Formats: sequence, C-alpha cells, structure tokens
Amino acid sequence: MIRCVAIDDEPLALKQIVSYIEKTPFLELVAQFDSALQAISFFQENEIDLMFVDINMPDLSGMDFVKSLTNPPKVIFTTAYSEYALEGFQVNAVDYLLKPIGYLDFLKASEKAQERITPKKSVPTEVKTDETFLFIKSEYKILRITLADIKYIESMREYVRIHLTNEKPVMALMSMKKVEEFLPATKFMRVHRSYIVNLSKINTIERNRIVFDEKVFIPISEQHKERFQKYLDDNFLV
Repeated sequence: MIRCVAIDDEPLALKQIVSYIEKTPFLELVAQFDSALQAISFFQENEIDLMFVDINMPDLSGMDFVKSLTNPPKVIFTTAYSEYALEGFQVNAVDYLLKPIGYLDFLKASEKAQERITPKKSVPTEVKTDETFLFIKSEYKILRITLADIKYIESMREYVRIHLTNEKPVMALMSMKKVEEFLPATKFMRVHRSYIVNLSKINTIERNRIVFDEKVFIPISEQHKERFQKYLDDNFLV
C-alpha cells in the first residue's frame, strides 16, 4: 500500500481527496491536514510515500512546504489555478490536478505515482477459480471473491473494478479479457467493452440498459446485443 497524506485548506476539497484515496485500493490514508503548517511536525516524525497538497494555502503555500522538506515524498499538487503547473513540475511533482478534480484524473495521477514508488512490485494479477469463487491478487493481498457476490465488473484502463453485493469494490491490475476467460459463461456475460455482468443479478432492463439501482445503468452495446437478446429469449416466459 502507498501511504498518503492529504493537505488542503478548503474543507470540501480536502474531503473529496480523502474520499478518492479511500476508494483507491492501492492507497492508504495516513493523515489529513487543513494547512501546511500543521503538517510540518508530522513529516518530521513519519515516513510517507505520497502527498496530495494544495498549492494555494495561507501562511505557507503547498509549493513552499514541499521545497522546505529535506526528503519529500512523491507529490501530486492540486489547485484551482492552472498557471502553477510549470512550477509544480519544476519540483519534480508526479502530477498536477486542476480543480474540480474528477476521480478518473485522480486515479491516473495516482497510478503514475505508483509506478514511481513501487516500479518492481507492479506484477500482473493472477486469477484462480473453481466455478464458485475465485482468488484475485489485488496489490499486496490475495482476496477470495465468491462469484455469487459479484454484481458486475467494470474496466478501468489497465485495471478492473469488481463491484460486489455487500462490500466495497475490489480493484485489480488485469484485463477484462482475462477476467472473461476465467468466469463461467453460463453465469456471466460481457454486455459492453467496459462491463461484464452477473446474469443472476439482473432484475430490470430498460431502454437497452441493465439497471442495477437508481445510479447504475449499464449499456448493452451493439456488439454484444445479439448474444444478450438470445439469453433473454431462452429465459423469457411468454
């Protein structure tokens, strides 16, 4: 796990970064501060891998704070002002995130930091299954996932995010193709280039979309529409 600190004087911005860290499997939130001054003593006594720090803060700016550290961790700057980007890269920042920050941009920057921090530990994920459960290597852990608990699987570039019924999603470094090869075809179906669904979890289909709840609508692409329609026809009660 990559040990992280978040620093931002704006409460909502700090809350957002903290929530992003907590939902990213390979990141661990160690501390959060609403000013760089508060963080000085912490960094004198603790070793951190990565910090997300706002540039524009009163008393001590994020840029000056990073420059003051003898052995700073990897840094991802956050700010609402694009003119600071060049200065950020001059202090060897991993990335620079312009507010408002979306999760995909945050994830991309975090992955860049991961490559710099643990370049030799980024190994392909292995999957083992016996038709009822599978083992997935997620960062430094091997997790057992019961197939019946999987709702759907989402592609996130080099990663997949496995959405579970009663637990938070699991993210692993692997391709959708590899996941699809290991899942039993009688129980799971790829309905879109970015989604594989557990057929037993489908309750509602509306306007060519699978509805899991009021916030999740998974599209059925043209490429996979015929196969999915056949599944419906085979299980349709006239």
